[in-house]
Amino acid sequence: MTSWSAPVPAPAPQPPARRGVWSRLGPIGPPLLLLAVMWALEVVDVVLRGRLDGEGIVARNPEGLLGVLLAPFLHVGFAHLMANTVPLLVLGTLVAYGDRGRFWPVTAMIVVLGGLGTWLIAPPSTVTLGASGLVFGYLAWLLVVGVRTRHWWDLLVGVLVLLVYGTLLLGALPWVAPANVSWQAHLCGALAGGLAGWRLPPRPSGRRWSPPPR
Repeated sequence: MTSWSAPVPAPAPQPPARRGVWSRLGPIGPPLLLLAVMWALEVVDVVLRGRLDGEGIVARNPEGLLGVLLAPFLHVGFAHLMANTVPLLVLGTLVAYGDRGRFWPVTAMIVVLGGLGTWLIAPPSTVTLGASGLVFGYLAWLLVVGVRTRHWWDLLVGVLVLLVYGTLLLGALPWVAPANVSWQAHLCGALAGGLAGWRLPPRPSGRRWSPPPR
């Protein structure tokens, strides 16, 4: 008997998956999304005549625990928001560039742990607002990752970040931070970011973002 087989037709090429607008922006997309939410909320706060300013972290008040999640997105005026915008955009982009898949878990860890720490050690009944704790967390993550991975790129980024933004760390010291500035949020954000850098370093398989093929 003679057997016969026909060639199996090749599967039809699938169209490339559509990427959202934030995905197409690359590593700058995630921090831009955070900033878009912050700026939108500040516009809403102006319309509401500052009513959102009371929704931050109210230290050692059970009702203020919701502020742990809200505080990084709320600011006392546009000047406060602008002061956090550039460092958050720069440092957040570097975090996403190191491993884009780590950006959101690292951000969540800094927000939750840093916010809870602020809730515990800030003066009673004070309200803490702003993304500076997140900025300090990203800064600490980048510094710790350089030591943790010993990868030349992470070491280089850590050194450059320390040179450019290292003086920010002084804001985590109670005797250096200006009045009405929460050194507690800075300190707790930095500690949470350092822990995230040790527990969530860039993965070898997801180390560097590269643009999608055209």
